[in-house]
Amino acid sequence: MGKTKDVRAAVEAELGFDPLVDSSDIKVMNIGGDVTLAGRVPSYPQYLEAAAAARRVDGVINVHNNLMVVLPDSDYRDDVQLITAANNALAQNITVPDGVEAVAFDGDITLTGTVTYISQRAAAEAAVTGLAGVRSVSNQIEISYAIDPVDVDVNVQQALARSALVPDDSDVTSDTKDGVITLTGHVRTWAEHDAVVGAAWMALGAVEIRDELQVTG
Repeated sequence: MGKTKDVRAAVEAELGFDPLVDSSDIKVMNIGGDVTLAGRVPSYPQYLEAAAAARRVDGVINVHNNLMVVLPDSDYRDDVQLITAANNALAQNITVPDGVEAVAFDGDITLTGTVTYISQRAAAEAAVTGLAGVRSVSNQIEISYAIDPVDVDVNVQQALARSALVPDDSDVTSDTKDGVITLTGHVRTWAEHDAVVGAAWMALGAVEIRDELQVTG
């Protein structure tokens, strides 16, 4: 019971400490390191940052983000305005190739198109995430890249070996099929988890990351 209370209190403290999150309407629940965030935040970046802040806390194993994004009136944009702003942001980002497009409905943005690298897919999402009026982003961009799965696995393992946050005795392994990289094994913290996933994202030929890593805490 004490550990449950301590983790919850630590997450609440981290949310209150993070200058990018207004935690006044966030409720934290914890059962054995399984943390749930409920309540509401005034922007989509805060929705993402709240979950990131919770994952930074020692003892957190999983984070379920049930927060609602309730935009203030000053940030509201109708669909036409938001679509225009989103597509302008995509066009101005040199990492995002031509052909990636955004549509919006009631603050929910959907991204479509085809890119070569998973990093380009991530860049497109990042380009629209912080726009005023965004409540959520659905990234449906496809990745087209032909490479031998064995080479992808080698790229991932080499990236993990270079990472300062991944210990030499890590049991993390990767398996690639049709461009989908499945990560398995154990990591001690969410920082280590994010380092492993980030390394996999950088691998040439990666189309999707299937995260089956276990955070031991």
